[in-house]
Amino acid sequence: MTINQTTQTDPGARARVVKLGLDIHSSLIVVVLPIDAELAALTDQLQAAAPAEPPCCLGAMTWELLRREVGDWGRFHNRRQVASYTGLCPSEHSSGHSRQQGSITRHGNPRIRHLLVEAAWRLMRHQPDYHAVAKWREALLAASPARRKKILVAIARQLAVDLWRLATRRANAQQLGFATT
Repeated sequence: MTINQTTQTDPGARARVVKLGLDIHSSLIVVVLPIDAELAALTDQLQAAAPAEPPCCLGAMTWELLRREVGDWGRFHNRRQVASYTGLCPSEHSSGHSRQQGSITRHGNPRIRHLLVEAAWRLMRHQPDYHAVAKWREALLAASPARRKKILVAIARQLAVDLWRLATRRANAQQLGFATT
């Protein structure tokens, strides 16, 4: 039997259904309002803790995503640890006196690796004087598309190290060669 059929046979049924709905609504309001207040407080804390503006080489979204994925930049003690965490360091095949470096290991965080490679593509266009881009400029101009991607991975690795230096205050943007405007 539907509600309409019930209300036709029992005139007080509609009032009881409405009262039940209002009771459920008021019960939910009692639960939801404190959660909304807590969410607002946590949002304010996050916004207060965020840096005033991202590093000049990145957009706000990219910087925030990197910051959240990495967590504490201070946990890395050197640039090799940063590169290893991102998975942008080369693999190595060594025996005796021979040493061969291969493709990147990809053992790190894939989201960070993706963000860094995308940022490296943007650096090529918007920060042509960044030291890693300037170092590889000639090779980039003459490179095939496949070679260009490999060069971009090298720039992304350097970008990861430089972002670590910025985040841990080991250097400022000017020292790392980022344009300030």
